[in-house]
Amino acid sequence: MEINSATIAEMVKKVITELENNSSPAPADNEVPIGVSNRHIHLTHEDVERLFGPSYQLTPIKELSQPGQYACKETLTIIGPSLRPIENVRVLGPERKRSQVEISCTDSYTLKVKPPVRESGSLDGSAPITIVGPRGVVTLKEGCIIANRHIHMSPADGERFGVKDGDTVTVEANGTRRTRFYDVQVRVHKDFRLEMHIDTDDANAVGLGNGSTVTVVKE
Repeated sequence: MEINSATIAEMVKKVITELENNSSPAPADNEVPIGVSNRHIHLTHEDVERLFGPSYQLTPIKELSQPGQYACKETLTIIGPSLRPIENVRVLGPERKRSQVEISCTDSYTLKVKPPVRESGSLDGSAPITIVGPRGVVTLKEGCIIANRHIHMSPADGERFGVKDGDTVTVEANGTRRTRFYDVQVRVHKDFRLEMHIDTDDANAVGLGNGSTVTVVKE
């Protein structure tokens, strides 16, 4: 077969048509993708050095869904009053102004701690926790929380959903067990990508995973 510009154009047209026919339907305007958040640790620069040694730098291995956030190679052990450690807890970067440990309610039973349900970074009065590293130990008098259910979105997404930063919404989850999440906090920032974050307890209870979608209920 002679390959000329007309043939190439016809082949390109055929490929595009096939891709369009096989593509997934676009999400509805009120759908939000899910990100399941496992237990993890955020550290200050000072605590990085206490746990890993002077001048230590965290090692990024994977970009996360939110711009500028990443999983690190480093993992640590956390210990509560039960003295039953949870090992291999992932450190997330970049470094923060206050160290923070985010766990699930199930983890709290293992550790025998009583963390409040909080927005990330809201640490005053939260639970104490001990972090063990290869070169040292850090005991936080406060800093252990269960992260609240929340949705990251850009200002454009906020306008589309009719919400602003700090609002709460109701979300319908059609996993293997249909349910609704109430009082889901909205976080709006120019650098955010649309995604709802839930922990492993919520995800397992409802039957959702990374890439699942939920629906913001118009009430």
